[in-house]
Amino acid sequence: MVNVAMEAALEAGKFLKYNVGKIKSIERKMGQATNLVTEIDKQSEAIIIKKIKQHFPLHDILAEESGSHNQKSEFRWVIDPLDGTTNFTHAFPIFAVSIGVEHNGEVVAGAVYDPSSDEMFSTEKGAGAFLNGKRIHVSSSATLIESLLVTGFPYNVKENPHHAVEHFVNFLMEGQGVRRLGAAAIDLAYVAAGRLDGFWEVFLNPWDKAAGTLLVQEAGGTVTNFRGKPASIDEPNTLATNGKIHDRMLEILHRSL
Repeated sequence: MVNVAMEAALEAGKFLKYNVGKIKSIERKMGQATNLVTEIDKQSEAIIIKKIKQHFPLHDILAEESGSHNQKSEFRWVIDPLDGTTNFTHAFPIFAVSIGVEHNGEVVAGAVYDPSSDEMFSTEKGAGAFLNGKRIHVSSSATLIESLLVTGFPYNVKENPHHAVEHFVNFLMEGQGVRRLGAAAIDLAYVAAGRLDGFWEVFLNPWDKAAGTLLVQEAGGTVTNFRGKPASIDEPNTLATNGKIHDRMLEILHRSL
Protein backbone atom coordinates (compact mmCIF):
# COMPACT_ATOMS: atom_id res chain seq x y z
CA MET A 1 0.00 0.00 0.00
CA VAL A 2 2.82 2.42 0.73
CA ASN A 3 4.11 1.90 -2.82
CA VAL A 4 0.70 2.74 -4.27
CA ALA A 5 0.50 5.80 -2.02
CA MET A 6 3.89 6.94 -3.29
CA GLU A 7 2.96 6.32 -6.94
CA ALA A 8 -0.31 8.23 -6.56
CA ALA A 9 1.35 11.12 -4.72
CA LEU A 10 4.09 11.35 -7.34
CA GLU A 11 1.64 11.37 -10.25
CA ALA A 12 -0.58 13.99 -8.60
CA GLY A 13 2.43 16.04 -7.55
CA LYS A 14 3.76 16.20 -11.10
CA PHE A 15 0.33 17.37 -12.21
CA LEU A 16 0.36 20.10 -9.56
CA LYS A 17 3.82 21.34 -10.51
CA TYR A 18 2.87 21.48 -14.20
CA ASN A 19 -0.18 23.58 -13.35
CA VAL A 20 1.44 26.20 -11.14
CA GLY A 21 0.26 29.56 -12.47
CA LYS A 22 -2.45 27.97 -14.65
CA ILE A 23 -5.46 28.21 -12.30
CA LYS A 24 -8.69 29.11 -14.07
CA SER A 25 -11.06 29.41 -11.11
CA ILE A 26 -10.88 29.75 -7.34
CA GLU A 27 -13.80 28.91 -5.06
CA ARG A 28 -14.23 29.73 -1.38
CA LYS A 29 -15.46 26.87 0.78
CA MET A 30 -18.38 27.48 3.11
CA GLY A 31 -18.20 31.20 2.41
CA GLN A 32 -14.81 31.52 4.12
CA ALA A 33 -12.65 34.08 2.33
CA THR A 34 -9.39 32.25 3.06
CA ASN A 35 -10.53 28.61 2.61
CA LEU A 36 -9.80 28.07 -1.07
CA VAL A 37 -10.29 25.27 -3.58
CA THR A 38 -9.40 25.25 -7.27
CA GLU A 39 -10.09 22.97 -10.20
CA ILE A 40 -6.49 21.79 -9.73
CA ASP A 41 -7.29 20.42 -6.25
CA LYS A 42 -10.20 18.45 -7.68
CA GLN A 43 -8.28 17.09 -10.66
CA SER A 44 -5.36 16.07 -8.44
CA GLU A 45 -7.79 14.22 -6.18
CA ALA A 46 -9.29 12.40 -9.17
CA ILE A 47 -5.80 11.23 -10.22
CA ILE A 48 -5.13 9.83 -6.76
CA ILE A 49 -8.48 8.08 -6.39
CA LYS A 50 -8.16 6.50 -9.83
CA LYS A 51 -4.75 5.08 -8.91
CA ILE A 52 -6.00 3.69 -5.59
CA LYS A 53 -9.07 2.13 -7.18
CA GLN A 54 -6.91 0.38 -9.76
CA HIS A 55 -5.16 -1.52 -6.97
CA PHE A 56 -7.67 -1.55 -4.11
CA PRO A 57 -11.19 -1.14 -5.54
CA LEU A 58 -12.94 -2.21 -2.32
CA HIS A 59 -11.09 0.09 0.08
CA ASP A 60 -12.80 3.11 1.65
CA ILE A 61 -11.61 6.62 0.80
CA LEU A 62 -11.84 9.92 2.68
CA ALA A 63 -10.78 12.77 0.42
CA GLU A 64 -10.76 16.49 1.17
CA GLU A 65 -12.76 17.61 -1.85
CA SER A 66 -15.11 14.71 -2.59
CA GLY A 67 -15.65 13.41 0.94
CA SER A 68 -16.20 9.76 1.85
CA HIS A 69 -16.29 6.89 -0.62
CA ASN A 70 -17.34 4.06 1.68
CA GLN A 71 -17.22 0.39 0.82
CA LYS A 72 -17.35 -0.74 4.47
CA SER A 73 -13.74 -1.87 4.28
CA GLU A 74 -11.31 -2.23 7.18
CA PHE A 75 -8.94 -0.06 5.12
CA ARG A 76 -9.43 3.66 4.48
CA TRP A 77 -7.28 5.98 2.36
CA VAL A 78 -7.16 9.56 3.65
CA ILE A 79 -6.24 12.03 0.91
CA ASP A 80 -5.22 15.67 0.69
CA PRO A 81 -4.69 16.26 -3.04
CA LEU A 82 -3.19 19.72 -2.51
CA ASP A 83 -2.11 20.70 0.97
CA GLY A 84 -1.26 24.38 0.79
CA THR A 85 -3.83 25.58 -1.73
CA THR A 86 -3.37 29.23 -0.77
CA ASN A 87 0.36 28.93 -1.38
CA PHE A 88 -0.34 27.20 -4.69
CA THR A 89 -2.67 29.96 -5.89
CA HIS A 90 0.16 32.45 -5.34
CA ALA A 91 2.76 30.18 -6.99
CA PHE A 92 4.48 30.06 -3.60
CA PRO A 93 6.40 26.76 -3.79
CA ILE A 94 5.36 25.17 -0.50
CA PHE A 95 2.57 22.68 -1.10
CA ALA A 96 2.26 18.92 -1.11
CA VAL A 97 0.21 15.81 -1.76
CA SER A 98 -0.57 13.78 1.36
CA ILE A 99 -1.94 10.22 1.38
CA GLY A 100 -2.41 8.11 4.48
CA VAL A 101 -3.81 4.60 4.86
CA GLU A 102 -5.76 3.44 7.89
CA HIS A 103 -6.42 -0.13 8.99
CA ASN A 104 -9.33 -0.36 11.41
CA GLY A 105 -8.86 3.28 12.36
CA GLU A 106 -5.08 3.17 12.82
CA VAL A 107 -2.76 4.82 10.29
CA VAL A 108 -0.39 2.14 8.96
CA ALA A 109 1.17 3.74 5.87
CA GLY A 110 1.57 7.08 4.22
CA ALA A 111 3.32 9.31 1.73
CA VAL A 112 3.85 13.06 1.52
CA TYR A 113 5.25 14.39 -1.75
CA ASP A 114 6.61 17.91 -2.23
CA PRO A 115 6.76 18.44 -6.00
CA SER A 116 8.64 21.74 -5.78
CA SER A 117 11.68 20.08 -4.19
CA ASP A 118 10.98 16.58 -5.54
CA GLU A 119 10.99 15.14 -2.03
CA MET A 120 9.03 11.99 -1.27
CA PHE A 121 8.47 11.22 2.40
CA SER A 122 7.16 7.72 3.01
CA THR A 123 6.42 5.54 5.99
CA GLU A 124 4.94 2.22 7.03
CA LYS A 125 4.05 1.31 10.60
CA GLY A 126 6.92 -0.52 12.25
CA ALA A 127 9.26 0.02 9.31
CA GLY A 128 10.52 3.57 9.85
CA ALA A 129 10.27 6.85 7.95
CA PHE A 130 12.10 7.73 4.75
CA LEU A 131 12.95 10.66 2.49
CA ASN A 132 13.60 9.65 -1.11
CA GLY A 133 14.38 6.15 0.13
CA LYS A 134 16.79 7.15 2.92
CA ARG A 135 15.82 6.68 6.55
CA ILE A 136 15.12 9.86 8.51
CA HIS A 137 15.01 10.65 12.22
CA VAL A 138 13.72 13.47 14.39
CA SER A 139 16.12 16.03 15.82
CA SER A 140 17.98 15.85 19.12
CA SER A 141 17.15 19.37 20.36
CA ALA A 142 16.37 19.13 24.07
CA THR A 143 15.26 22.68 24.95
CA LEU A 144 12.91 25.16 23.31
CA ILE A 145 15.54 27.88 23.09
CA GLU A 146 17.49 25.62 20.70
CA SER A 147 14.36 24.46 18.84
CA LEU A 148 12.85 25.70 15.61
CA LEU A 149 9.07 25.35 15.83
CA VAL A 150 6.34 25.47 13.22
CA THR A 151 2.59 26.04 13.28
CA GLY A 152 -0.37 26.94 11.15
CA PHE A 153 -3.59 28.84 11.70
CA PRO A 154 -7.18 27.74 11.06
CA TYR A 155 -9.25 29.48 8.42
CA ASN A 156 -11.32 31.13 11.17
CA VAL A 157 -8.25 32.46 12.98
CA LYS A 158 -9.96 35.85 13.41
CA GLU A 159 -12.26 34.10 15.90
CA ASN A 160 -9.14 32.83 17.71
CA PRO A 161 -10.44 29.28 18.27
CA HIS A 162 -8.78 27.32 21.08
CA HIS A 163 -6.60 30.36 21.80
CA ALA A 164 -4.56 29.87 18.63
CA VAL A 165 -3.12 33.39 18.80
CA GLU A 166 -2.06 33.07 22.45
CA HIS A 167 -0.32 29.76 21.71
CA PHE A 168 1.63 31.42 18.92
CA VAL A 169 2.74 34.33 21.11
CA ASN A 170 3.74 32.03 23.97
CA PHE A 171 5.92 29.85 21.74
CA LEU A 172 7.37 32.91 20.03
CA MET A 173 8.70 33.99 23.41
CA GLU A 174 10.04 30.56 24.37
CA GLY A 175 11.53 29.02 21.23
CA GLN A 176 14.50 29.83 19.04
CA GLY A 177 12.09 30.66 16.25
CA VAL A 178 8.62 29.92 14.89
CA ARG A 179 7.82 29.30 11.23
CA ARG A 180 4.48 29.22 9.40
CA LEU A 181 4.82 27.39 6.08
CA GLY A 182 1.15 27.00 5.16
CA ALA A 183 1.08 23.22 4.62
CA ALA A 184 0.66 20.96 7.65
CA ALA A 185 1.79 17.85 5.78
CA ILE A 186 5.14 19.50 5.06
CA ASP A 187 5.37 20.77 8.64
CA LEU A 188 5.02 17.23 9.95
CA ALA A 189 7.38 15.77 7.36
CA TYR A 190 10.01 18.33 8.34
CA VAL A 191 9.66 17.39 12.02
CA ALA A 192 10.16 13.75 11.01
CA ALA A 193 13.27 14.72 9.03
CA GLY A 194 14.76 16.72 11.91
CA ARG A 195 14.55 20.04 10.06
CA LEU A 196 12.03 21.31 12.58
CA ASP A 197 11.79 20.28 16.22
CA GLY A 198 8.13 20.75 17.11
CA PHE A 199 4.75 21.44 15.50
CA TRP A 200 1.38 22.38 16.94
CA GLU A 201 -1.88 23.40 15.31
CA VAL A 202 -5.55 23.69 16.17
CA PHE A 203 -8.39 22.40 13.98
CA LEU A 204 -6.53 20.13 11.58
CA ASN A 205 -8.58 17.79 9.41
CA PRO A 206 -7.79 14.07 9.06
CA TRP A 207 -6.39 14.53 5.55
CA ASP A 208 -4.01 17.25 6.77
CA LYS A 209 -2.15 14.91 9.09
CA ALA A 210 -2.88 11.23 8.40
CA ALA A 211 0.44 10.59 6.68
CA GLY A 212 2.42 13.21 8.57
CA THR A 213 1.70 12.01 12.07
CA LEU A 214 2.84 8.48 11.21
CA LEU A 215 6.00 9.93 9.65
CA VAL A 216 6.84 11.67 12.93
CA GLN A 217 6.14 8.59 15.03
CA GLU A 218 8.15 6.27 12.78
CA ALA A 219 11.03 8.78 12.77
CA GLY A 220 11.20 8.52 16.58
CA GLY A 221 8.99 11.46 17.52
CA THR A 222 5.88 11.89 19.66
CA VAL A 223 2.36 12.89 18.61
CA THR A 224 -0.46 13.74 21.04
CA ASN A 225 -3.34 16.13 21.50
CA PHE A 226 -2.88 19.31 23.53
CA ARG A 227 -3.63 17.39 26.75
CA GLY A 228 -0.84 14.91 26.15
CA LYS A 229 -3.17 12.04 25.24
CA PRO A 230 -2.67 9.88 22.14
CA ALA A 231 -4.37 11.69 19.29
CA SER A 232 -6.38 10.14 16.49
CA ILE A 233 -6.42 11.85 13.11
CA ASP A 234 -10.06 12.75 13.75
CA GLU A 235 -9.09 14.90 16.72
CA PRO A 236 -8.56 18.55 15.72
CA ASN A 237 -5.68 19.68 17.96
CA THR A 238 -2.26 18.20 17.27
CA LEU A 239 1.18 18.40 18.88
CA ALA A 240 4.08 16.61 17.14
CA THR A 241 7.67 16.87 18.34
CA ASN A 242 11.02 15.15 18.49
CA GLY A 243 9.90 13.81 21.89
CA LYS A 244 12.56 15.65 23.87
CA ILE A 245 10.68 18.96 23.95
CA HIS A 246 7.19 17.47 24.05
CA ASP A 247 6.48 17.92 27.76
CA ARG A 248 7.69 21.52 27.70
CA MET A 249 5.48 22.32 24.72
CA LEU A 250 2.52 20.77 26.54
CA GLU A 251 3.22 23.02 29.53
CA ILE A 252 3.14 26.09 27.32
CA LEU A 253 -0.04 24.98 25.56
CA HIS A 254 -1.70 24.49 28.95
CA ARG A 255 -1.22 28.16 29.75
CA SER A 256 -3.99 29.09 27.34
CA LEU A 257 -6.25 26.04 27.45
